[in-house]
Amino acid sequence: MNRRQTRLTLVSSVAGAVLVALDGTVLTVAQPSLQRALHASYAQVQWTSTAYLVAVASLLVFAGRLGDRYGQRRMFALGMLGFGAASAGVGLAPSIGWVIGLRAAQGVFGALLQPATLGMLRAAFPPDRLAMPLAVRTSAIGLAAAAGPLVGGALVNGLGWRAVFFLSVLPAVGFGVAAVVVPAPDRVPVSRTPLDLPGALLLAVALACLVQTLVALPASGAAIAAGLGGAALAAAAFVRHERRAASPLLPPDVIRSPAVGAALALLVAASASLFGTLFVETYVLQRRLGLDPFHSALRSLPLAVLMVLSAPVCPVLLRRAGARRTTALATTLLALGVLVLSGATGALAQGFGFALLGAGFGTVMVAATHVVVRRAGVDVAGVAGGLQQTALNVGPVLGVAAGTALMDAGPRTALFVLAAVAVIAVPAARALPGPGVASITHTPDERAHPGVPAQR
Repeated sequence: MNRRQTRLTLVSSVAGAVLVALDGTVLTVAQPSLQRALHASYAQVQWTSTAYLVAVASLLVFAGRLGDRYGQRRMFALGMLGFGAASAGVGLAPSIGWVIGLRAAQGVFGALLQPATLGMLRAAFPPDRLAMPLAVRTSAIGLAAAAGPLVGGALVNGLGWRAVFFLSVLPAVGFGVAAVVVPAPDRVPVSRTPLDLPGALLLAVALACLVQTLVALPASGAAIAAGLGGAALAAAAFVRHERRAASPLLPPDVIRSPAVGAALALLVAASASLFGTLFVETYVLQRRLGLDPFHSALRSLPLAVLMVLSAPVCPVLLRRAGARRTTALATTLLALGVLVLSGATGALAQGFGFALLGAGFGTVMVAATHVVVRRAGVDVAGVAGGLQQTALNVGPVLGVAAGTALMDAGPRTALFVLAAVAVIAVPAARALPGPGVASITHTPDERAHPGVPAQR
């Protein structure tokens, strides 16, 4: 793969990640206007988010396997083009029912797109140069998170809620078409392992039940028990099936790696702590302190700034301190930021707390993702990317659910618990590689092609 192709792969990966990040942030701003224009109930508007979350979370791992089987570029192209078409459909939707259905379709195409953005990077960059592209990708996501509410608010105020969904159409179609028409790079290995459809179905049911139950909180005890019970039964059946399957959905060398398991756990815990804290702090800023959404966004701006700045520093820390120390320190910073916010009321103290959140999460995201993606061979990079994206979709749902359940006890109590979530995860970092370990731990494709992108 030449330098031009490598650069195009990085730009495409960043574009896909930014597109999904922007979509989530601008939708939140557009929902009140959408509700009024389509005469929808609050529950119906909530389903515009829930339908997407359930679809994307339940399909990410299987979508990653499809990328391994048929090529990451194909899945990226299909995901981008489908995401753009579904976005245009939402912008033209005549009723709330159409919006909900098309948001579910967006989730399906988003599931195809997200693992492919990581799988393409794994194939394009040598393992010892993978951290910096991941840092660029994370910084771009931070920028999107900061710009989303401002861009969304401007579009809704000037052109209406439909403009928010048209925003992603041209970039999605442009990058999707480019992935189809631009000459393909040197072929990377693809998996010829048969698709594990029963395993994919069981995992999808387990994740869909879990996410839908958590998003629906607070709900009746019977509904919670039914949802969590269904998730547990499907998960147990999935584990039993995977142990017996000749070609399991999750490659044993990936899922049995202590480092990969620890990295995924850290991603879940860090994202749960972060997004749960953001949920609670939104309540504090807007209801307790009386700030409007714009000034609330300004108070939390240091989070995005430090996330952008910390991501490119992480590769340096990985080289000097290793993933173990880097991730443990970053998760501790994240927990400290939550604790600062639990007692902060002034703008300066809150800004400091949000800055710690951004520095901690940006570093954890790069370091843990680097461990997950690097430890996987190129032919299973899509599954690794699917697992990483699943962690980053389930974690926020868990965090917001915890914040919702704890709000009756007061914001400070909720934030203490969310800080504890991050602290409890710190010991998991001990399973990650230390300084110099990553450089001597090779996957099969690295041994076959030392120092160059894996390819055949």
